[in-house]
Amino acid sequence: MTDFKQMLATDRLIHEPARLIIMALLYGVENADFTFLLRETGLTRGNLSFHLSKLEDGDYVAIEKTFKGKRPHTLCSLTENGRLAFDAYRQQLQEAANSLPE
Repeated sequence: MTDFKQMLATDRLIHEPARLIIMALLYGVENADFTFLLRETGLTRGNLSFHLSKLEDGDYVAIEKTFKGKRPHTLCSLTENGRLAFDAYRQQLQEAANSLPE
């Protein structure tokens, strides 16, 4: 029998769709700039900033703000905690999917 209660323990910080996309994009790269994440997620600047801040507050994403010439340049990367949390999240979803009846 499937234990659906285990799904309640899903990491809510990652599980929100916009943050899940951000985490998935960052998981496959060393870092990504804000423009790349903006283009790939389809989020607005404000929405992307909001979700990056949430992930940064959760110690899942590191944000480095610098300048290229006179233009701001924001680089984002997963922290070690973020990488571990995303691995655990993926494992949990896989186990939940595998426990469903066919």
